[in-house]
Formats: sequence, structure tokens, C-alpha cells
Amino acid sequence: MDDHTRDPSVAPPLGDPTGWHSERRVWEHATLRRATEHGVRLYNSGEFHESHDCFEDEWYNYGSGKTESAFLHGMVQVAAGAYKHYDFENSEARDASGSRTESGGDDGMRSLFRTALQYLDGIPGDYYGVDVDDVRATLRAALEDPSALDGWRITIDGAAPTAYPADYEYAERLD
Repeated sequence: MDDHTRDPSVAPPLGDPTGWHSERRVWEHATLRRATEHGVRLYNSGEFHESHDCFEDEWYNYGSGKTESAFLHGMVQVAAGAYKHYDFENSEARDASGSRTESGGDDGMRSLFRTALQYLDGIPGDYYGVDVDDVRATLRAALEDPSALDGWRITIDGAAPTAYPADYEYAERLD
């Protein structure tokens, strides 16, 4: 366990996800759990840029090749892809002949989601409380049909919570 990722104030999960040591009642990396909680709630509230920042800031605590790093990098890509889809969905993209194609936002979303799936490959299905299996399934569905994102929320500890004022404050402190 890394000293810089410990924080005894981070609450226990509902359940026993990967990352939680039930016998010692501590998170292996509590700061990862805290960033994940904030990032998920902000994502579920449509605050994709702020969600991205939560995952990205914590990602810097881990070296490449670590499961924690891959999970966080994948979640950065998830938030960035949703940002591309929703914030650029009305932009017009053109192919080489000048014909209108799908929105540039959806092209960017697909690229980011493909990368996210690579990073999330091999991550346990319930990682730090996040239903990673559902994230992967939704990303795959959105590659085929971007409307799969409509109304979708990331679940953590079996719920799909939205942001509290504390989540916005956390993200604001990251700047």
C-alpha cells in the first residue's frame, strides 16, 4: 500500500469490491476510492469535464502497468468520450468528398471509448465499487449506437448517485 494514497476518513463500501480489505476494514488506496466516488457522481450529473478531472488527478498517483492506473486512465477516457458525444454532438463532420457524416463528437467519442476499453480490459468487474462490467458493456453498445449513452449512469456500490455540492468543491480544488 502506498502511503500517499491512504486516507482513513474514506468510508467503507456497500459490499466487498476489489480494493477493499474487509478483514482490516480499509481501502488499499483510499484516495482512489474518494476520487472515484466524486468522478462517478459528477459523470452521472452530466459534468463530464469535472468527472474527467477527478479520475485524471488521481491517475497521477500510480505508475504505468498498475491496475489502478489502467482503471483510472480508462475512466478518464469514458468521461472524455461522453464529453465529446454530448458537447460536440451538433457539430458537423464531413468526409473527403464533402458529404456530411456523423457528428465529429461521435467520432471522437468512439476513439476515446475504444481506448477506454483497452485500459479497462482485465479490470475486475467490481473495482472500487464501480460496476466495470456494465461500463464495458455500455461502451461497446455506444460504439455501435451512441444513443446507448442516453440516460446511462455509472453505478457504484449498486447505485447510480448524482453529484453533491462536495463533489463540485472537490473538482474545483483540482484546478
